This record gives sequence, C-alpha cells and structure tokens, in this order.
Amino acid sequence: MKTPFPFSAIVGQHEMKQAMILTAVDPGIGGVLVFGDRGTGKSTAVRALAALLPEITVVESCPVNAATSAECPEWAELGSKKRVKRPTPVIDLPLGATEDRVVGALDIERALTRGEKAFEPGLLARANRGYLYIDEVNLLEDHIVDLLLDVAQSGENVVEREGLSIRHPARFVLVGSGNPEEGELRPQLLDRFGLSVEVRSPNDVAERVEVIKRRDAFECDFDTFMTHYGAEDAKVRETILKARRRLPKIKTPDSLLEDCAALCIALGSDGLRGELTLLRTARALAAYDGARTLKRDHLKAIAPSALSHRLRRDPLDEAGSGARVARIVDEVLG
Repeated sequence: MKTPFPFSAIVGQHEMKQAMILTAVDPGIGGVLVFGDRGTGKSTAVRALAALLPEITVVESCPVNAATSAECPEWAELGSKKRVKRPTPVIDLPLGATEDRVVGALDIERALTRGEKAFEPGLLARANRGYLYIDEVNLLEDHIVDLLLDVAQSGENVVEREGLSIRHPARFVLVGSGNPEEGELRPQLLDRFGLSVEVRSPNDVAERVEVIKRRDAFECDFDTFMTHYGAEDAKVRETILKARRRLPKIKTPDSLLEDCAALCIALGSDGLRGELTLLRTARALAAYDGARTLKRDHLKAIAPSALSHRLRRDPLDEAGSGARVARIVDEVLG
C-alpha cells in the first residue's frame, strides 16, 4: 500500500488544513466542504490527515469497525473477536455508486447458494469511525444525497428491503470537494457540512516552486523526505491528541455565546446550526492552540469557514461569501 503524501508537507492551503485538523479534534463539527481549482491538494489532504491520525482499535472481523464485539451489530457474523489496530479508514464514494453499494444490500451469493437472507455491508459501514470522501460532491445524484442527509442526521444507517431490517452505526467525517463551475450543491446537503473552505492555485512563484520541490523529493528521495516530514506529522498528531483531551475542559464565557448569536443574526444565516457549529469549531481551535478559555479571537479565526456557506445569496455583493463574513466579523466583533 502506497504511503500517502505527508500532511505537514502540503504547501500553503492553511484554511483547508486547519479545517481538517479541527474535524480530527472534534468529529462532531460535521465535516468539511472544499471547493476550488483542480490539483490543489484536496484529496491529498484528507488521505494525509487520516494517515497522520492514530490507528483505531477494531474487532478484526467486524464490518463496521466496532471497538468491541458488544458494539458490533447482531447481524454481523464474527469470525474473530480479536481486537486489532487499523489505520483510520478513508472511503471514497464514487459519483456512479448505486444505492445498494452505498447503504448495503442482500448478499445475493449466499441467497442463491445457501438460501439464506444475509446482509452485505456497503460503503457507509466501512466508513464508520473514519472519513467518507466525495470528489465532485456537487454532481452527486439526488437520491444518494438524500441518503447521506438521513445518515448524517442520525449517525445510523437503516436498511429495509428484501425482507431485511438492518441497522448499524455510521458515524464519519464527511469531506466533499468540487469545482463550483460544474454545478451547485443542494442547500440541504450544503448545510450539513460543518465547515467550508475555498482553495485556489497559488499565484506566488516561490510557493509553486516549493510545491514542485517537495513533490519531487517525495518521489525521488522518499526515505529522507519521509524521515523529516514523518517527524513533523508526529508533532501534529500529538497536538491533536492533546487537544482531544483538553476539549471537554475548555471554558466558554457567556459573552462568547452572545457574540456567536450576534454574528449569525448580522449575517442573516438560516436556522441555529451556524451558531452551534461556530461555537463547537472555536472550542476545537482553542483546544488545539492549548488555550483553557474560549476567546473572541478563536471565533474570528474560524467564522469564515463555519458560516460562509450558510449565507443567503446577495446578487448585488460581488465580493463573495467569505469576504462578506470577514467584513461583518470586523463590524460585529471588532
């Protein structure tokens, strides 16, 4: 299996990398939507982050990556209850995937050969406790979008068909990428992503040269390159683990809650998911930074990522949603 490009070796793209790190600190944030140019490291970043994270403990033969045999669904036939370490799963959901492949279906082979009704798990089972990555998410078929909405809401996949009634945990960090020029994302799915970032090809010559140098070193001098950036990745991993332990202890002053509400009202964001995501992401950033108390600077730092995709469209504002958020953050929070 090919080693992914190291996360710490990705040049630039600070906002994208920060968003992915924060979902690793707190997966409950709700995933990341990355829109922008092709070839800017979107898929590289999610695979690199998953490789950087600590391995998860799973029951060896459990199809949903359960940590203990008691957590494995009743329908799963456990050949081995041995607990083993495995890399954090990263599962690709291809655009042409059928509903059966996504949620699971009747195991046709067993039905024909043994006359038994058995369940064949789908991509959602394999993604449990990991990442579900969708490239060109804006081109995803509507019925698959509806399925993902249901699962993202409940954290559970329910299959009712061919006389089967199956359910299993499906908690994953959803990462979507795409090019906005090729189609828009349905508002219902857009709102399910906790964070949204835009990436662009670098315009600075020195930065582009550095990208070329690092990629060339990764392919031509692999051992030396990985020795250096493997150590850098280990530092990021340790910081994420410390942040996870620190997260429940972060103190949140009431004034910061008022800031969240005032900012979302000023932006005109629909519903209350904006405030909740803003607060949760800011706490994750505070934990990652080593702070004990949530501060206004944390809100200001992540507000564009947490809120820019929740704004109502303003055809008279040509600056873009990210610029609108930044402008109103300055007006409301100073």
